[in-house]
Amino acid sequence: MTRTCGICGGSGAGKTTLTRHLLERLGPDQVSVLAFDAYYRDQGHLSPADRSLVNYDHPDSLDHERFAADVETLRAGERIAAPVYDFATHTRAAEVTIVEPRSIVIIEGILLLSFEEIADRLDLAVYLDVPEDVRLERRIKRDITERGREPDDVRRQFAETVAPMHDRFVEPFRHRAHRTVALHEDYGPVADELIERLFDPSALAS
Repeated sequence: MTRTCGICGGSGAGKTTLTRHLLERLGPDQVSVLAFDAYYRDQGHLSPADRSLVNYDHPDSLDHERFAADVETLRAGERIAAPVYDFATHTRAAEVTIVEPRSIVIIEGILLLSFEEIADRLDLAVYLDVPEDVRLERRIKRDITERGREPDDVRRQFAETVAPMHDRFVEPFRHRAHRTVALHEDYGPVADELIERLFDPSALAS
């Protein structure tokens, strides 16, 4: 039986860190990971200049219909071919990623809970409640290191789209989570708790 664990929260909330804790404990034979970020809509029909104007923090930028269908397929015990997104060109790559329906499928994404059809397919939904100033600082460090961006450019994007979309489409749907994780909580014990709940049907039903 495949169980789904959704990890949701704003940009820089620590979703990848919590996912890593779960992976370390469960191992590759028991867990697969599916990222909502892979499901951005292909913008190949737009010019490069127009692609840069798309609000990628808005729910409309994501192919949530295909994502929900793929989550349902995994829950039914069947593998999926997840898309691969090229963030440099804002287009989908030709290749796909095969995701297996292992005991646990960790589903990670900022906007998971804003779509009811996705939230309803999460056996255990987790919301990471992290203050905006902390999330911004983490995002600056990540984007400088991993994407070669300038701090002022990161701050501008955060102020123009990331923060407003968080306030409109992420924070208002945190009530759909089964577990809220606060900033001060240690992710190690949190991961242990989540695993215990995922393997205990009575805990998931409560």
